[in-house]
Amino acid sequence: QVQLAESGGGLVQAGGSLRLSCAASGRTFTTDHLAWFRQAPGKEREYVAGISWNGVPTYYVDSVKGRFTISRDNAKNTVYLQMNSLKPEDTAVYYCRARVTTWSGTNSDYWGQGTQVTVSS
Repeated sequence: QVQLAESGGGLVQAGGSLRLSCAASGRTFTTDHLAWFRQAPGKEREYVAGISWNGVPTYYVDSVKGRFTISRDNAKNTVYLQMNSLKPEDTAVYYCRARVTTWSGTNSDYWGQGTQVTVSS
């Protein structure tokens, strides 16, 4: 059974930092695209950052550029999101996603349960 488990969320003051981790089990994702999403109350889930299988970041949403860094450790089957200079508008539940793309181009997505990040002003 494939599972993704996020950790590292919490309450932090504006300007502070947090590092989120997402550890995968049941399958290795060393060749797959990994990403972080977030969802604030009353809002749609937002794509925050993505990273290719070889560790090259592929996407940052404009609002986090220069503040957040996505990285991965394939040996640990884990993806990270370093969040610096946090703002109250970063408050959300953060989810990791692993996207498995088959040779035919079909995508299968795996999601974690989410971790709450709350930034106080």
